[in-house]
Amino acid sequence: NLIDQVEAWLREISSGIRIQVNAHLDMDVVKLQFGYDGRKYKKINAQYSIIYILPIIVAILSSSPGALILIEHPESFIHSQGQTKIGKLLALAANCGIQVVVETNSDHILNGIRIAVYNSQIESKNVQLNYLNRQQKQDQFLTELVSPRINYTGRIDVWPNGFFDQVEKDLMVLLEPAKY
Repeated sequence: NLIDQVEAWLREISSGIRIQVNAHLDMDVVKLQFGYDGRKYKKINAQYSIIYILPIIVAILSSSPGALILIEHPESFIHSQGQTKIGKLLALAANCGIQVVVETNSDHILNGIRIAVYNSQIESKNVQLNYLNRQQKQDQFLTELVSPRINYTGRIDVWPNGFFDQVEKDLMVLLEPAKY
């Protein structure tokens, strides 16, 4: 059922979490409690990351094929390992016929999608990446739409400047000989 699926995905993102849902349908009220290692917490005491990602997971898991879900920054407040799992969930949802549009700054979300392609959980042709590349030419700023493609091995064909490349740029600086 939906609650079990939501709880399973929450545990993928934050291991050890449990959810207890107490529905009072006569009053149109639902009470959520979260727990780690047998301890129960009220919603206001739960980790903000769980509160943030919960409606995203519910929206994905409760959507039917043909649905459109728009998600902005699903990586917020989530550990990098959890972000990769969210990328996988997004790819699985898309593979089930749900159109998922995501705005993200997370290379981990992107890599979760790439790993799903690599593991044949979604075909690369069903993944569309769009990057708005802002450039200054003379005194004007121009925005160019670049659409890198993911191949069946999860590799990306085009890496425009600024497209999830900051880690590589930082590592190149750190690999330079030290300046004394």
